[in-house]
Amino acid sequence: MITLSRNGAGRPGVATLICGALAAGGLAAAGVTALAPEAATASSHREAPLISGAPQYDNTDVYAFVSPDRPDTTTIVANWLPFEEPAGGPNFYTFADDAQYDLHIDNDGDAQGELLFRYTFETHTRNGKTFLYNTGPVTSLDDPDLNVTQTYDVELIKLHDQRVVSRSKVAEDVPVAPSHVGEASMPDYGALREQAVRPLKGGGQTFAGQADDPFFLDLRVFDLLYGGDLSEVGNDTLKGYNVNSLALQVPTEMITESSEQPVVGIWSTTQRENAQGHYRQVSRLGMPLVNEVVNPLEDKDRFNADSPWNDAQFLTNVTEPELPGLLESLYGIKAPAEPRDDLVDVFLKGVKGLNQPPDVRPAEELRLNTSIEPAAEPERLGVLDGDNAGFPNGRRLTDDVLDAALQVVGGELAGAENDLGDAVDANDKEFGTSFPYVAEPTAGSRGPRAEGVDQNAGNDVRNQLGDALEPAGAGGSQDTALIAASAGAGAVGVALIGAGLLWWRRMRDGTR
Repeated sequence: MITLSRNGAGRPGVATLICGALAAGGLAAAGVTALAPEAATASSHREAPLISGAPQYDNTDVYAFVSPDRPDTTTIVANWLPFEEPAGGPNFYTFADDAQYDLHIDNDGDAQGELLFRYTFETHTRNGKTFLYNTGPVTSLDDPDLNVTQTYDVELIKLHDQRVVSRSKVAEDVPVAPSHVGEASMPDYGALREQAVRPLKGGGQTFAGQADDPFFLDLRVFDLLYGGDLSEVGNDTLKGYNVNSLALQVPTEMITESSEQPVVGIWSTTQRENAQGHYRQVSRLGMPLVNEVVNPLEDKDRFNADSPWNDAQFLTNVTEPELPGLLESLYGIKAPAEPRDDLVDVFLKGVKGLNQPPDVRPAEELRLNTSIEPAAEPERLGVLDGDNAGFPNGRRLTDDVLDAALQVVGGELAGAENDLGDAVDANDKEFGTSFPYVAEPTAGSRGPRAEGVDQNAGNDVRNQLGDALEPAGAGGSQDTALIAASAGAGAVGVALIGAGLLWWRRMRDGTR
């Protein structure tokens, strides 16, 4: 098995350059070693012009890894709907009813899917006469206080040369874990999460629902490349935002061609129903960062609507990438010689001896060698740090794909060793140790409590409002009487204004 590790030697030029720039920006004390322009966009978070206006259909990231607690299975996590503000009600975040959310698996390296797991959703509303997402505390997925719910089906479609061989339902009417409205609305969100994990027919399990966005990076690259002086780094821009997540765990033998050929290629797509009732692909994602910083604007929408077996049309975007030239012109980091065959291996074919299938057809897929056992202590840079169970061999939730991808683009595998990165090395929330592994979403009730709240003394805001609304003569305080008198005076004022307007209108009509 090939190892692409590096020990940090032989890079004084790059390290000196970057550290000097950071020191000038006052960040040396933060321990930041390297930055890079334009590559710190989130993986498919608003990556193309058209899909940025349709977040329900926008793939954000795909993860694929051998399950650490069940190594005979493979887990796929795919996320949609970027930048979910937790308190963004009253219409919280749902999967689209008019979409097909597909997880594709290529198990022979021909850039065509042999297996497809299709998720389709249906939204249900209990009471359309309220604006509320929930009408009381929700303690279960079938709680009548959960006013807006979703269910979904999972269909397994087997293909050969893109023609359907068979199809079968492997899950039906499965409940979706809701958006985390807040602690008052969902006092035990973990219980709701557990109830949303359901078995699949034929083995495995599935989950759909809201989760903390697992991708971590600093997105301030768009402010003149980290502030113009490298002063805007080290902040996880996606901290506190949620996504809608699909998680699928299946026996590995179900998805691989054979034990002799254990490499699978994985990508996700979204197909949206049009006015004629036909579905059209509007988004896709496999390998992170390709459509963000490799494809130029003129190709992004076309890439999203196309398929991996047609990716030869985008090959020059990889062999002659824009980013290394920007690194050289802005930071003096010499761009490796073109064509960049090293990038073709990492992003389109898989690394030979690691996760490249035989007779591979170059295509943008996340390639995973399922025969490599999970690491007991994962390294955040994966293969670059000698951990062959990590990126670019699949992608774990903890993998720092931004730093790893930047270092590869900067020439790490072409003899130009570097420490490029954005100084964000881990997610703000810990991931789970069992399926579905993604962290629970941030609650909509986050933030400071109202001033003067002392719940132990029973003097919370609810009690104060209750006192204010207490009828006069019912033992209320002078403040209560004052509020009631003010409300009465206000009502009299409104009545007088109404009478005046009526008199004026009659006078006006009488003069016509």
